[in-house]
Amino acid sequence: MSKQTLQLHSTTLTIHSLDVDSEIPATLFKQSMFIIAKTNDELSIVCPSQLAIDSLDAEHDWRALEVLGPLGFSLTGIMANISGVLARANISIFAISTYDTDYVLVKQQRIKDAISALKKDGYQFLNEPKLT
Repeated sequence: MSKQTLQLHSTTLTIHSLDVDSEIPATLFKQSMFIIAKTNDELSIVCPSQLAIDSLDAEHDWRALEVLGPLGFSLTGIMANISGVLARANISIFAISTYDTDYVLVKQQRIKDAISALKKDGYQFLNEPKLT
């Protein structure tokens, strides 16, 4: 399988955990990127860190690596391959899938290591990431 092209997003993200019955803040819907996931047991929101959300818990300082798509539903192993590369480099991830593509969130302090490991494994990056 050929390796997908990835793109590093510049926005720093926070992953919030909220009570399952919490109201979703209206300001969330004005953000350029956000993810809402709700089950019977939890409500999670991923959004730019600049947006303050009153949550039960929060994980700050994540960066998103986007698998450039759109990706067809018949494609297999994309997230398994990327997460495998990062697992072998001892890098934790938070994975998100949308209709068209996948995102791999990596903690800011490990993003250089993640990019290095992925490049070593043959992944390409659109617009060489500028890491500060």
